[in-house]
Amino acid sequence: MPNKQIAPADIAWLALVFIASALYLLGLGGSYAPTNGDEMVYIHIARMTAESDHWLPLQSELVGTRNTKPPLLIWQAMVAGGWGETWSLFALRLPSIAYTFATTALLAFFAYRMSEASSRVRTACVAAALYLLFFSTFRYGRVYLTSAPETFWLALPMWWVLWLRLRASADGSMHRADTTPGPVAYTLFGIAMGLGAAYKSFALVAPAAAALWCAVLLNTPWSWRTALRTTLGCGWSAVLGLGIFALWFVLDPDPASVWQEFVVAENAGKMSSSMGYWQAALSGPYPMWTQLLAYPSNGGLLALPVLGFCLLALRHTGQLRRLSNLSPSLWVLLAWIVVWLVVFTVPNQRSERYVITAMPAVAIAMALVWDRLPRLWFWLTLLITVPALVMLGRISWVMGNLSMASTSEVAITLIAAGAGITAAIAGFCRKSWAGNASLVAVLAVYGCFTLMVQPISKDEAGYSPAIEAQMKGQRVAVPNGFTGQYERYHFQLHGARITPYDAEGRNTGALYPEMPPKERLARLLNEFDAVVWLQEDLNELPSCLPDCTMLAQRWHVKSRHKDGEVTLDNLWQVQDWLFRREWLLTATR
Repeated sequence: MPNKQIAPADIAWLALVFIASALYLLGLGGSYAPTNGDEMVYIHIARMTAESDHWLPLQSELVGTRNTKPPLLIWQAMVAGGWGETWSLFALRLPSIAYTFATTALLAFFAYRMSEASSRVRTACVAAALYLLFFSTFRYGRVYLTSAPETFWLALPMWWVLWLRLRASADGSMHRADTTPGPVAYTLFGIAMGLGAAYKSFALVAPAAAALWCAVLLNTPWSWRTALRTTLGCGWSAVLGLGIFALWFVLDPDPASVWQEFVVAENAGKMSSSMGYWQAALSGPYPMWTQLLAYPSNGGLLALPVLGFCLLALRHTGQLRRLSNLSPSLWVLLAWIVVWLVVFTVPNQRSERYVITAMPAVAIAMALVWDRLPRLWFWLTLLITVPALVMLGRISWVMGNLSMASTSEVAITLIAAGAGITAAIAGFCRKSWAGNASLVAVLAVYGCFTLMVQPISKDEAGYSPAIEAQMKGQRVAVPNGFTGQYERYHFQLHGARITPYDAEGRNTGALYPEMPPKERLARLLNEFDAVVWLQEDLNELPSCLPDCTMLAQRWHVKSRHKDGEVTLDNLWQVQDWLFRREWLLTATR
């Protein structure tokens, strides 16, 4: 039997997935990786708990945050960071990558099995690339405050049901014994649900169990016995999952605080509203209609293709004849996508993040109909990515002019931007390439951003080992523009005694926010051994000179801008509004 050769097109698709995967590891330990603003809050909790040398209770210096996430997320960081021995952003974020890659491998496998034999490799690669390029995955699937663990664990029951469907279809048998799980499987499902809930919330058991129930029953020959068996099995899985989560209350020395901070404040609060349910649902801060766009929102730069897929699916499922012809495996994907969306449309607080666990199903379903999606959505995506690539290239060029990046680093970023723009042009010139070109262009945007921030993310861009040694044990005041953001200085100044001052004077605990900047800096220098101060204007020097000493400086990227600070007139001059210096100052004694 002759060896089957891999087609050149398949090699290109495999290369695309490989590059996207490698991009997840590039800059993983950097301060500028896209993340949730609360990441440092939970790293702070993990560090404080590790320093206590106990698994529980969780520890925090931030009021009202100690028990806002289940302990498994915190324990993961404690173990990955060696209880403080290997405390780095790379080590803390690496488990998220492992979960994301495992989920990607599973969805690629099922996309491969569900597709036609002539295009299996391509379909599997499209599904994997889509999932890795969804912004929800790029943002929440590679950093510490992540959705990757619960996505992996809560998806396992759906993967098992999907496997039963595919195996039964391949064998040509549709007997109930072949397509429904058994008692052992439901027990394993419950364990998976419990582990997923222990990373985020017990509330996730509800959509996980409901999606499982629908996936098992849909397109299965109806009988009361099957319905009862499935209901009891899913009920047992849900109860077991909740039981595993409830171990937190058993093991924690302060279960009353867990109840009040996590159950009442963090979860039950999302179901309540002073406006009344329907008024809040229609005109409140989280209106119900916005949740209908949750899947496109999670797509990020791929939002328009995801929207096109949703519209295509609605048109298809709106016709009963086509709906009845769906294969058993597609019914599983449909239940997975719809149930998660419906369940998280109910709470008064709605967010697209709540349906991230169903994004693997969206990736597979989109890959299966990739060639049938209207090209308009791809062309619009390309129109968005081109100016983004131009702007990222411009920022990199300015960084080279400011000596923030080397010539080679700027050149690599510009090459990546050029590759993305070339792909966009090819997508416009040849209609059949539009979809594939959109994936390459989006990958180029992510790549350009990661390469652009790499020069200011590497160790050489931080404080030197000599400065770190000098600051060890010293009282250092550091800026804190958002809750818990000062925690990042524990990675820059290991061993220093960090105290935050609110850089914008908005949070509780701000140190002297009413003072003019010059007087405030002088006051902080008088009370602390050293102060980290942010430059206001690119051309200014520390106002405390010559009464202070500049120990070190590094570049800082502004993430919050005042009204009128960025305009069309200065948009191209990024040095005027994006970059500033961060000084490490000490009073001259």
